[in-house]
Amino acid sequence: LQGREGGLRLCCCLGKGKEPPVRLGWKGPRSPTPALGCLPPTQGTSRVGAARGSSASARGGDTTAQQPRARLLTAGRGGHSPQLSFFSPGWRLTAVPEVLEQFLRQGRLSALIWGLCQQHSRPGSAERQDALLGRIVCLPDLVGNSLQGQGPAVFFPQHYFPLLGGAVLQVLHNVSTSLRGGLDCSVSFVSHILGKVCIHGRQKEILSVLVPQLTDLTKSDCIWQRICWRLVECVPERWMEAVVLGFVQRAPGADVLSRLLGNLVVKNKKAQFVVTQKMLLLQYSYTTAVLQNLLGYLSLDGLRRALLIKVLQELLETWGSSSAVKHSPLEQQQYISKAILICLSHLKEPEIESCRQDLLTSMMEGVKCHLDSSLPQVRRLGMIVAESISSKINTDGPVLKFQVKVVVKFLSVLAALPRQQGSDGTDSFWLVNTDCYLTGFIVSHCLHDDDLIPYDMSEDKELKKTKAPVYIRDCIEALTGSEDLDKWEEAVKALESLVRKNPAAAREVSVELAKILLHLEEKTCLEGFAELRQKAQVAVLTTDPIPVAQYLTSQFYSLNYSLRQRMDILDVLVLAAQELSCPKGHGKTKHSGAQNPGTQLLPETGSSKDWRRIVDERIKSKTRRFAKGQSHVEQPSGPNEFNSLAGHFFFPLIQNFDRPLSTFDLLGEDHFVLGRLVHTLAVLMYLAVNTVAVTAMGKALLEFVWALRFHTDSFVRQGLLSCVSSVLLSVPAERLLLDVTEELLETRSWLEDVVEKDPDGDCRRLALQNLLLMENLKKKLETAPS
Repeated sequence: LQGREGGLRLCCCLGKGKEPPVRLGWKGPRSPTPALGCLPPTQGTSRVGAARGSSASARGGDTTAQQPRARLLTAGRGGHSPQLSFFSPGWRLTAVPEVLEQFLRQGRLSALIWGLCQQHSRPGSAERQDALLGRIVCLPDLVGNSLQGQGPAVFFPQHYFPLLGGAVLQVLHNVSTSLRGGLDCSVSFVSHILGKVCIHGRQKEILSVLVPQLTDLTKSDCIWQRICWRLVECVPERWMEAVVLGFVQRAPGADVLSRLLGNLVVKNKKAQFVVTQKMLLLQYSYTTAVLQNLLGYLSLDGLRRALLIKVLQELLETWGSSSAVKHSPLEQQQYISKAILICLSHLKEPEIESCRQDLLTSMMEGVKCHLDSSLPQVRRLGMIVAESISSKINTDGPVLKFQVKVVVKFLSVLAALPRQQGSDGTDSFWLVNTDCYLTGFIVSHCLHDDDLIPYDMSEDKELKKTKAPVYIRDCIEALTGSEDLDKWEEAVKALESLVRKNPAAAREVSVELAKILLHLEEKTCLEGFAELRQKAQVAVLTTDPIPVAQYLTSQFYSLNYSLRQRMDILDVLVLAAQELSCPKGHGKTKHSGAQNPGTQLLPETGSSKDWRRIVDERIKSKTRRFAKGQSHVEQPSGPNEFNSLAGHFFFPLIQNFDRPLSTFDLLGEDHFVLGRLVHTLAVLMYLAVNTVAVTAMGKALLEFVWALRFHTDSFVRQGLLSCVSSVLLSVPAERLLLDVTEELLETRSWLEDVVEKDPDGDCRRLALQNLLLMENLKKKLETAPS
C-alpha cells in the first residue's frame, strides 16, 4: 500500500525484468465514483479490473465482457483513513490470496527483502522496515485470521517459514556477491526477520533451512563466516535468546556452531548470559548433544576458553551446594553432572594446573553433600563426578575410588567425548575408572590375558566337621560363648528352622534371642549372613510378637546403637507384620513351601489329593471347550493375626521421634533413618487394614505427617506421602469423614501445594495419586445410600 497525492494504491509487483508490473488499481480522493477499470498499458503499467456502469462506458470498455468485480473506496474526507472495500466478499477472499501466493512462489519476497537491505541508509527506511517486518513475519497469522484457516497451503506456518528461510538465504547470497564486488550492504533487516521469527517460536522451520546451507557455505569461505557472524550480532537484544537457542540446538557439532556464531558470547552480554548461565544452570531440558555443542563451542577459541573455566567453576559450585542437592530435581542434578564431565574433558593441562586447588576443594564439598543424601541416585551421581574430578587432577598420585556400579544411561555422555591416547596405544576414556564395575558397559582394561581360569567345583561337596544344633539352647550357647567358628556358623544356619519347629521353647527365650540376634556380628565370611540373621529375627518376632515387639521398638530409640542396627529393627518389624497379616495355610488349601515346617499331612490325605489331581488332569485333557473362562483359584483364608498386634508395632515407633539423643537425632543429621522410619510406618498402616486400631493409627499418622510436611529431604517427603496413601486405603471412608475430617482438609491443601511446587518428581506423582484417592473417596461417599 502506497500513498500518492492523498490517495491509495494497492500494488503487487509480479513482473520480472522488463515486464510491466501488475498494479491492482488506485484512485484519488476526489473521484466521486471510484472504480477499477481495465485499461491498456500506459507508461509501463497495466490496470487489471472490471468497469462498472457509466465509468466503463466512458472509457470505451465492453460492459458485457467485463463483469462487475469490485471497487476501491477511499474515505478521504473528515480525516478518516482510507479503506478497501469490495462488492463481492467471495472475490476478495479468492483473488487477494492468489495474488499473494503468486508473489511468494515467484520468489519476489527475497527481492523485497534485498531491496530493503539496499535502502537501509535512506531517509524513512526505518519506519518502512518496521512496518514490513511485522507483515512479513506475521503473514500466516494475518491470512489465517482473515480466511479462517481456509487459505492456500503456502500460508501455513510449516510451509511459509521454510519458504521465508529460502528467501533469507537468497538475500545472503546477494550480500556475499556484493561484498565480493566491493559494495557495502546491510544485513540488519535480515537479522530482524530472523530474530522475530525465532521469538515467535518458529526456530525449527526457518533454521532447518538456514543451518544446513550455512554449514556448507562456511566450511572454507571466510566471507560467508563474516556474514553469519554479522547476521547474529545484528539481532536485537530482546530476540537474541531465541536465536542463540535455535542455533545451539540445531548445529550438528561444536565446530559448526563456532563457524556460525563466532565470538558472539564475548561481544554480546545477552548471548553470554544465555550460553553460560541460562542453558546450564537455570534450565535442564536439553539433550547431551546440545551440551556437547555448547561447551565444545566455548572450548574452540582462546577468547572463549576463559568462559569455559568460569562455567566449570560455577557448575562445581552448584554441584557442591547442599541447598541445591536438597531442593533441585534429580533430572537437573544429572544435567549439571553431565555438564561437569564434558567441561572436564575439554580442559588442558595448564588450565588444570591453574585451578587444581579449586577443583579439589569443590570435589570434597560436593561429594560430602551427595553422600549425605538419602536418595541412592544422588549418592551415585556424587561418586561418579568425584571419581572423574579426582582422576583428572591427580594424574600421578592416588585417585578417589568408590567402586560404584554406574548406570549406562548416564554414562552414554562419554560416547562422544574427546578421547585420550593410552600408554599402550589404545584409546581409553579417562572418565571411566577401570576399577568400576559397569552394568552392561564394556571396559577393555577390565580383562587381562593373565587371568587364571577357575576350577570347576560345582560337584564338590563341603565336608562338615560339626553337626547342626538340635535345640534352641544349643544355638544360644554357640552364638554367645562358643569359640568354635564352625559351630557358630551351623547355629546361625539352623536357628530359624528351630524357632519355627519349636514355638513353645522359643517363647521361653524369645526376648533373649532377639537381643542376641540384634547384637550379633559376623565372625566368619559366612555367605548370606545378613539374610540368615534377619530371617531368624523375623521368626522370633512372629513366634512371640508382643514381648519381642516391645523390646525392639524400645531399643530403636535407645543409646549406643548404630544406624545399621536401628534400620535392622525397622526391617524386621515390617517383615514380621507382613507375615502376621497374611493368612496361614489350612487343611483345605494346597500344601506349599510357606506351610509350617512342623506340621505334616497324613499319608492318606496326601495320596487322596494326588489321586484327585490325577483324575482332574485326565478329565481336563479329554474335554473340549469352545470358550475358556477365567479360572477361579481358591484363595487361602484365615484370621489376621496382626489385628491385635498392630498397636504394639506402630505406636511405640511414632511417639519419640522428636526427642533427640546424644548419638541419635532423627530431625537432624540422621534424616536417612527418619525416612526409613516414615516408610515403615506407612507399611504398618497399610497392613493394619480392617483392624480395630486402624482409625486411631490413621489419626496419629496424619498428625505425624503434618508435623514433618516441610522436611527438606525428598526421601522423607516421599515417605510422608506414602503414609497419606496408606491412611486413605486402610481407614474406612466413613471413619475418615467422622473422625479425621479436619486433618484430611489440612492434608488436601498440603497435597495441592506439593503437586504445584515440590521439586521432586516422585513427590509430585505421589501427591497427585493421593488427591485422586481423596476424590474417589468423595464420590464413593456421595453415591453411598444414606
